[in-house]
Amino acid sequence: MPEKKARVTGIAGEGLENERGFPVGKQGKEASLPGMDLLPHLGWLVLGLALLSFGADWLVKGASEMAVKMGITPLVVGLTVVAFGTSAPELIVSLKANLQPEPAADLAVGNIVGSNVCNIALLLGLAALIRPFVVHSQVVKRELPILLVVTGGFVWMIWNHELTRMEGLIMALAIVVYVVVSIRLARANPDDPAAPHDLPIDGVAAVSSSTMKSVGWVILGLLGLIFGADRLVTSGVELATLFGVPQVVIGLTLVAIGTSLPELATTVAAARRGETDLIAGNLIGSNLFNILVVMGITSAVKPISLKVLNWVDLAVMSGFTLLLVPFLMRGRRLNRIEGSVMVVGYFVYCIYLVKPEWLGVAPPSVMGPE
Repeated sequence: MPEKKARVTGIAGEGLENERGFPVGKQGKEASLPGMDLLPHLGWLVLGLALLSFGADWLVKGASEMAVKMGITPLVVGLTVVAFGTSAPELIVSLKANLQPEPAADLAVGNIVGSNVCNIALLLGLAALIRPFVVHSQVVKRELPILLVVTGGFVWMIWNHELTRMEGLIMALAIVVYVVVSIRLARANPDDPAAPHDLPIDGVAAVSSSTMKSVGWVILGLLGLIFGADRLVTSGVELATLFGVPQVVIGLTLVAIGTSLPELATTVAAARRGETDLIAGNLIGSNLFNILVVMGITSAVKPISLKVLNWVDLAVMSGFTLLLVPFLMRGRRLNRIEGSVMVVGYFVYCIYLVKPEWLGVAPPSVMGPE
């Protein structure tokens, strides 16, 4: 008997669409979906995610050690080197995607929108399920309102399917102002919970390794980030083509969850140990950096032009961010019921992206550039 395999023949963008209305098939080639064809791309995807995770850790470790050797305080290191370093996977992936000969800007934007949804719905929700925790009033009064404004501004900017270089520069400038103000406030108030007193590296305050070793960690980290981003973007685009789904879906799911794995591991470990004081502040800060640093720098280097834009994705990101307001304003405590609502909501959203028919709803409506 002939081998059975799911198969689609045609040219993407020339009228051939799958049941969800998205073009399928490689450009000018025959597209097939045998399992063996998927394995290499899945393998590269996993390798890319691993390299991004390790690369970010190595970069933060080396750069932080070098900064402390230069006399920079751990507080400043935490608000600059560590904060930027933990956003490095998303930044390198988005830059790589947007700078390709055939830009994968949808994957770049999907990565950030998906990461922000994952940070709030999945990570905060899981932390609350493991151990309910109280969020410091300073985070509720300062960081959360800033995130709401930044998220709203980002949605407004991207609504016309583009992020211009000027908009990118504005976002990049905003994060500089945020960091400078945060450093000054943290120095004036040492008990500020937004200040990163507990840095995600070992021995940053008493570094004993040599400068050359620190430089080596930085180089290894950069190489891991660059090669990992290359493999992740390439395999992500190929998987999107093979499955006949838009790149933004891959960015919203596989890439977003993958680049959020370091935060996931840190959040779960902190919740299990009962060290919950900084969880909300760190994840809210991560979302701020994702928008202002990653989208800001990416669009400043090269303007972003989206092929498709699903308004539901932007609404979900904004909705989960807004959901934090009633959850945290009421006693500043995130309990297990609220955590379960966010986790269940996240998985329902993922099902909506991949298999909307399971929910009995129509496929995502996609808005293309007018």
